[in-house]
Amino acid sequence: MPDSDAVDVSVDLSFLLNQAAYALEARLGSALAGVGISVRDYCVLMKAAEVERTQNEVAELAGLDKTTMVVTLDRLERAGLVQRRVSDLDRRARIVTVTRAGLATYERARRIVDAANHEVLTSLSPADRTTLVRGLDQLTAGEGLLASPSHVAPQRRKEVRTKSVRTRSVSTG
Repeated sequence: MPDSDAVDVSVDLSFLLNQAAYALEARLGSALAGVGISVRDYCVLMKAAEVERTQNEVAELAGLDKTTMVVTLDRLERAGLVQRRVSDLDRRARIVTVTRAGLATYERARRIVDAANHEVLTSLSPADRTTLVRGLDQLTAGEGLLASPSHVAPQRRKEVRTKSVRTRSVSTG
């Protein structure tokens, strides 16, 4: 007798995750427009407001490449929401500081994002909601199979030859 809880592993997981992410970002983008920031701006403000971080650290945590991060910070700086200063520890690094206006904007935006997330998640049953969030957390946290930030290309495999066996190993470089 087949397991009624079994999921067909041949499902197009990439499509489902991409569609969900795209639709959620569009929903959040519309909601955040009233605050005058984008989803990307919100993510940068959130990561920079948590603790003092360098521009590169914020970019990595927000899943942004360096060019996109610079453009985003330029926009946020012009709006008076962040400031950049040279790090006391490394003159090559820039610390991103959220201004008082930036913190106020972030707090308004956080309430909007929380409400949108609540609306989306409560469209599922409590059990499905718990399963979805736990599953995504397991896949994307720590050593999860999808933990690598989206802007970092997966490491390429290179051929490694041993005595008589040819194997593949992950490149460390």
